[in-house]
Amino acid sequence: MSWLHFISQPPSTPKGVDKPRATPKAGVHFDTDWAYRSPAKLVRRAGVWGFFKPAVRLYASPRVVGVDRLRNIKSPVIFAANHHSHADTSVLLATLPSKLREDLAIAAGADYFFPNRVAGTLSALFIGAIPIERKRLSKLSIRNSLRALEKGRSLLIFPEGGRSPDGYSREHRPGAAYLAKRGKVPVIPVYLDGTGSILPKGKNWPTRGRSAVVFGDAMKIDDGEDPRVFAKRIERRIGELADEFGSGWWQARKNAYTAETPDPTGPDAGAWRRRWALGPKPSEQRSSPNKTKWPEL
Repeated sequence: MSWLHFISQPPSTPKGVDKPRATPKAGVHFDTDWAYRSPAKLVRRAGVWGFFKPAVRLYASPRVVGVDRLRNIKSPVIFAANHHSHADTSVLLATLPSKLREDLAIAAGADYFFPNRVAGTLSALFIGAIPIERKRLSKLSIRNSLRALEKGRSLLIFPEGGRSPDGYSREHRPGAAYLAKRGKVPVIPVYLDGTGSILPKGKNWPTRGRSAVVFGDAMKIDDGEDPRVFAKRIERRIGELADEFGSGWWQARKNAYTAETPDPTGPDAGAWRRRWALGPKPSEQRSSPNKTKWPEL
């Protein structure tokens, strides 16, 4: 055995000494700080203007409501949005004002967007993703998110923890509210409409349709308020934005005042009845504007 073999091998671990574990490089451990340096931000900016905006305009035709509410907003803030589709992120990147999009970090599922070095690099480079664990509020997820806020970056979080299975919202988890309290930053509620029909679960290619983005006023956690209570307030406010889009601002405010805002989680009924209550899909509404509406529950 040549001497080259010995010098090319790592040193052995003595008996009785625990071998140190290698630090994982993927998943929630993936380092994304490099993605917010100038070269990477330039690539991301070119991607937004050269790809995301044209693609979203072609496939989603977004209507943007409430952008005036962002006029005096400065980073860092937390954008909390309902989640129906992987198209949600693209639509938001294409419709956010550039001053808030420039340093936006997307809280993305570590298991889905960062399963390996290649996928993680692409996710961080092109959409500014940072890894979090979707099933629990882990220390690493909190660390990654708070680090982004401390560096002056805004965060986009989907508090439902995953995409809607049927078009209705799911109960919010307290992650966004907890980070707002720890980071001492406001939350901007966002309602997204129509994206579930454009790129539903199980499909890898979008279908042309219509979408909408409704931005709400900034919300702050009250002194001494439990993050779980604040999470419920954010959830209700997103429901009010959905009502604002469907019923108009005045009617939505009246409904909110009288506690008659429609429940964004949908009726407590079977799957087929819940689908009926949603009404025709956007594509059906365009092709058959006089089609009979589904009966209300």
